[in-house]
Amino acid sequence: MWRRFRKAKRAEGCHAHLIRGTRLPIRGGRLRRHGLHECFGMISAGMARVLGRLRRRDGPDEVESVIAAATEILGMDGLAVSLSADGEAIELMWCTDEGTRRFEDIQFTLGEGPGPDAVRRGVMVWAPDLTRVRPDRWPTLTAEVDEARAVFCFPMGVGAIRVGVLTALRRTPGSLTSSETDDALALAGALTAYCLEDGAPHDAPEHAGFPGALRRAVVHQATGMLSVQLSLSLPKALLRLRAHAYGNGRSLTDTAQDIVDRRLRLAPDGPPPTIADKDGLP
Repeated sequence: MWRRFRKAKRAEGCHAHLIRGTRLPIRGGRLRRHGLHECFGMISAGMARVLGRLRRRDGPDEVESVIAAATEILGMDGLAVSLSADGEAIELMWCTDEGTRRFEDIQFTLGEGPGPDAVRRGVMVWAPDLTRVRPDRWPTLTAEVDEARAVFCFPMGVGAIRVGVLTALRRTPGSLTSSETDDALALAGALTAYCLEDGAPHDAPEHAGFPGALRRAVVHQATGMLSVQLSLSLPKALLRLRAHAYGNGRSLTDTAQDIVDRRLRLAPDGPPPTIADKDGLP
């Protein structure tokens, strides 16, 4: 009886770790370093197999394959993994489909949505039906999104370290089942371990375990340029950059690239921006 009680308490403790920011137990050993040795009994057999593939650490191509397989297991239409270098800026690293990529781009451009909230607060953020979200919660996002009806974001991190967010999208409304939640939490925890053990994105943007340099780093560079050109603080410069991108129906990354390449210059106080060839600007 006591053996069964201790086993149940271990499972309960593992689940508590998962709920608190997807922080899985780490107790040595290959499997245990991923914090999954006591959690396999809580997740589906399919997710256990998927996480076993991730544990082999065969490189970024294998991660893409894992994410694709996990999408089907979770009953989702798309999954995305975005990483955070400073608790705010999000870099999309892996994505299963174009619709999910567009949703992530909209969140990044606007700076609002369940993904940014999950990263900032370190908690799960769910929207089982985006059409029924409070109008003042994500006012611009809900007006722009037309493909996703249900969104579930799981923070990736250990303690105070914010690594990123796992985002799950579905085209039909409805919440997750308890088993789907356990599977998603285990996946977020395993991805956290994968990212931390590879030392990215904090240590090396072009680390071998990740698909190329951080593409959205150009946003930081453009923000710095705008801060100097318009005599604005960095937060206000980023806000101005986002407003221009959204107002012109472009992604934040593309707009930032134009500024860095000197194809675009924003005027100090609201008049239409000056657009010119690179050679025509000082």
